[in-house]
Amino acid sequence: MRKIFIIMFACFSLTAFSQKAVRQNIRSGNKQYEKERYSEADVSYRKALQQNPNSVEANYNLANTMYRQKKYKEAAQQYQAAIRTVKDPEKGYMAFHNLGNCLSQQQDYEKAVEAYKQALRFYPNDQETRYNLALAQALLKKQQQQNKNNKNKNDKNKDKDKKDQQKQQQKQDQNKQDQDKKDQDKKDQQKQQPNPNQMSKENAQQLLDAFLQDEKNTQDKMKQQQVKAQKQKSTSKDW
Repeated sequence: MRKIFIIMFACFSLTAFSQKAVRQNIRSGNKQYEKERYSEADVSYRKALQQNPNSVEANYNLANTMYRQKKYKEAAQQYQAAIRTVKDPEKGYMAFHNLGNCLSQQQDYEKAVEAYKQALRFYPNDQETRYNLALAQALLKKQQQQNKNNKNKNDKNKDKDKKDQQKQQQKQDQNKQDQDKKDQDKKDQQKQQPNPNQMSKENAQQLLDAFLQDEKNTQDKMKQQQVKAQKQKSTSKDW
């Protein structure tokens, strides 16, 4: 495992200088870099870039110091800055190679594969880059499979959650329907039960008929009494 780590993330250093204006700071930075004083080397390379922001060496070497400090995101940006202005194939190859290393450290294997392929366009037979490319491709494939599995798992969880929600909603709807039915049955029962304070139409008719019959009986009785009285009057007349 240690051998793989060293091979995969080996960095190349530039020692050549092309611009006199930045030569001193770059030389100072390189000495500090060789002594593994990466934070001090960082300062020297930045001074060189203040004098010439387009210096390939300063950008590249600054990226190396960032890489050694495990600032992989910042290092990748600096390698890309060096690549934009690089003209020497060897420097371009090393910048792409190390850019691939930074991207691999960030587990961005898809972009790392492209960086290694760019490096191999300069030196197709470089064994370290070919090895790093193969390893990045294998890790990318594993990552994609893992992402696919995670997606399938998430989709299954979402489907399960959706089904659970549907079941819960169906249960709530059924409970509501049952309660509505109970309420309706209760209302129907209340309608069917007679109200003691309210007379039905049949009862009212019966009472009316009874009243009319009593009234008729009373009138018939009175008529009978009147007839009887008249008869008594006519038979007991005293002359």
